[in-house]
Amino acid sequence: MESSRPQPAPAEPRQRWRLEYRRRTDAPALTQRDQLAAWEAALIASGLPFVGLDLPVPRIRMAFAAPLASDTAGEHELADLFVVERQPVSDVRARLADHLPAGHELVDLHDVWLGEPPLAGQVVAADYRVSVATYDGSPFEPERLAAAADRLLAAPNLPRTRDKGGRMVPYDLRPLLLNVEVVGDRPAAAPAPARTSVVVRIRVRFSPELGVGRPEEVLAALSEAIGTPLLTLESVRARLYLAGDVPARG
Repeated sequence: MESSRPQPAPAEPRQRWRLEYRRRTDAPALTQRDQLAAWEAALIASGLPFVGLDLPVPRIRMAFAAPLASDTAGEHELADLFVVERQPVSDVRARLADHLPAGHELVDLHDVWLGEPPLAGQVVAADYRVSVATYDGSPFEPERLAAAADRLLAAPNLPRTRDKGGRMVPYDLRPLLLNVEVVGDRPAAAPAPARTSVVVRIRVRFSPELGVGRPEEVLAALSEAIGTPLLTLESVRARLYLAGDVPARG
């Protein structure tokens, strides 16, 4: 029997492009695996010389800043793509503008240093904008929710539990919560009967030691603080912050 030959390594990257893109609310709600497949199909169709296309089973080398839940939109998401030949920005922009997954739009494009650390390891915080209402559609009291948000920020710790592989693990949410504020109420784009929603802005921390702050955990803590379950009508990740550009802690 012939010994299997080692597979050739893909061509080395010559350029690293950082995409800033938008995932709209009408983007298909796909699993992480299906999202990756949609990205690969769209990028291959662009015709750009991505690293990994020369493998026996082509697999584009790309890196996303942070996973985004399938039911959450994103206004300034980040991803790194690697090509084997240097390309002018005008060509890359033109090709990618028409070849992103359904429900995605190119916002900006940057030629970054190949030796820069992995993108995911640079994320230190994220901003979310979440529209919430009561489950029964009863009138909302923004002032009451705002006071609860202030109490969360004033608390020395916020003990909670998180499911990890079917096991509930205790953790402290407070070090992962940088800010939470109620910014007002507005008529909700929700099925009849019409409800009044409140917009909550949440800034959470990404920490290699403590984990990632999750907006749904912050909303759960707010629900407990006011004694009323909150229904999420819309969730948007407004921005990701990389090391060096995160604002002061709230």
